[in-house]
Amino acid sequence: MHKIFALAALPLAFMTSIGCAVAQEAGQAVERTYSSPTAVIASTASIAEGSKIVFLSGTTPAPLDPAVPENLGDTRQQTLSVLTRIKTQLTDLGMDMGDVVKMTVFLVGVPELEGRMDSAAMNEVFRTFFGTAEQPNRPTRSTIQVAALGRPGMYVEIEAVAAVAP
Repeated sequence: MHKIFALAALPLAFMTSIGCAVAQEAGQAVERTYSSPTAVIASTASIAEGSKIVFLSGTTPAPLDPAVPENLGDTRQQTLSVLTRIKTQLTDLGMDMGDVVKMTVFLVGVPELEGRMDSAAMNEVFRTFFGTAEQPNRPTRSTIQVAALGRPGMYVEIEAVAAVAP
């Protein structure tokens, strides 16, 4: 299990709408990296040597079929896509899902549930990434129902904060 110490002593880093902010040790600057201006929904990031905290901006699902970009699937499929994308971002930064300490999940209500969010489907997928024998760590999490996200048919967006002890 990862231990996190003295997080309050680190400077605050504010997320941008697309990108990642990395807080380094006290007294060092915050590095911000952004996805390509031509990227549709992907957000990429890099991490500076010695960093302790990574703030990932909202990650959204990839289309089920790139040839049909409006087909994002249901809440279950979108949650799997988003968490897989977050896992990839963290891997690119030399981290893993066990380093995630906080997530904010934004869910849109679905017609099948009379406009309520499908938190059961989201939680079903979430449990395959956190609290498992392979990866026992579980981040703190807030789940919020929102009226809409970036485009029609998008039901899931997740922000993540990952941290590693020095």
